[in-house]
Amino acid sequence: MSQLNQKSPLVRDGTPSGSASFKQSRRPRMILAIATVFVVVGVTSYRFWWLHSQQSPVAQMPQVNIPKVTKVAALGKLEPQGEVIKVAAPTENRVEQLLVKERQEVKAGQVIAILDSKDRLQAAVVKAQQQVRVKQANLAQVQAGAKRGEIEAQKAQVERLKAQWQGEKTVQEETIARLKVQWQGDKRAQLATIGKLQAELNNAQAEYKRYQKLFSEGAISKSLFDSKRLSVDTATQQLREARAILSRIDGTSRRQISEAQAVLTRINTTGRQQISEAQATLDKITEIRPVDVEATKAEVDDAIAQVNQAQKNLAQAYVRSPQDGQVLDIHTRAGEVVSSDGIVEIGQTRQMFVVAEVYQSDISKIRPGQQVRVTSDALPHQLQGKVDWIGLQVRRQSVVNTDPSTNIDARIVEVHIRLDKTSSHNAAQFTNLQVKAVIEI
Repeated sequence: MSQLNQKSPLVRDGTPSGSASFKQSRRPRMILAIATVFVVVGVTSYRFWWLHSQQSPVAQMPQVNIPKVTKVAALGKLEPQGEVIKVAAPTENRVEQLLVKERQEVKAGQVIAILDSKDRLQAAVVKAQQQVRVKQANLAQVQAGAKRGEIEAQKAQVERLKAQWQGEKTVQEETIARLKVQWQGDKRAQLATIGKLQAELNNAQAEYKRYQKLFSEGAISKSLFDSKRLSVDTATQQLREARAILSRIDGTSRRQISEAQAVLTRINTTGRQQISEAQATLDKITEIRPVDVEATKAEVDDAIAQVNQAQKNLAQAYVRSPQDGQVLDIHTRAGEVVSSDGIVEIGQTRQMFVVAEVYQSDISKIRPGQQVRVTSDALPHQLQGKVDWIGLQVRRQSVVNTDPSTNIDARIVEVHIRLDKTSSHNAAQFTNLQVKAVIEI
């Protein structure tokens, strides 16, 4: 009992005062427990009520049907068929004449302006044409050959040279023959003289021997014997002189004949050369060589090419319209240097198009042939058309609204819309006008 009393304060505090103290210590704990129970019950009830209140309206609301998209709207601009073409020319030229006015209808190939280079280029054409005529005349001359008079004159020259050569040759041959005959005659005469002198010498020698014997016998005088010896010496000297004359006749005649033969050789050589040159000239005059004809033809072809080039240059002085259309604007007038924007702008306004910029997110809904309504504040009537074709590139938006909050960096695809005949007529004067296109999908 003592141990139990020591361990339990309740037993120890079993007096009325101890009981009151115990009740006071348990009251806050009970209040906290009761409050906790109420909070848990309240939170649970609130959550159940909130879930019920959130689920019940959904169950009671009817199902809403989202409407199907049937139209695609896009901004665009009016353009003539084939876009607007700027007709230009080299900017260093000046417009001499302007032959069109704004709004004027023009045909393909029609001259719309003449440049100030026309006169200079026209002169170049005339000069080139003159060169063609000169070259053609040269060709005709080569093909025809030399004139008949020139040919006959050259033939006569050849015959004259032949006759001259033959005459000189004949004269010289006769001279040589005469010299030979003269040589033979002089030689025979001199040989006869030598023979006579030889006979006289022989006779004088015989007389000398006979008189020498007589003189040795004393039959004749010494003076007579000396005269006979003188006769031998004289005959011997005359014979030597005659033989010297024969040698001189032979030498002189051979030299004269050799000189005459050389002259004949020179006559033959010179005559043949002159005749050969004259004949070559005649052949040159009368011959028509294919190579000469081809060379002259090449010169004619080159001259014709020069004419064609000059005519092409001249054609550039006449500025022509590349297509049928209407003059939309004039950038350069008569007397002005060609502008960097060209001379005029031309468009085929008989058929107008709308180039609509459709957002890339909507382009999958667009098909050729879809009906399109086009409106603008500047147009008195709504325009009608059909989708003609769809561009192949995604581009940056170029047609923007005046609303500053509009996205100006959107990615779009160009859709080309062909307007009907009435709408094209109504839109013809509004090229580049911003419009709104509504495409029925």
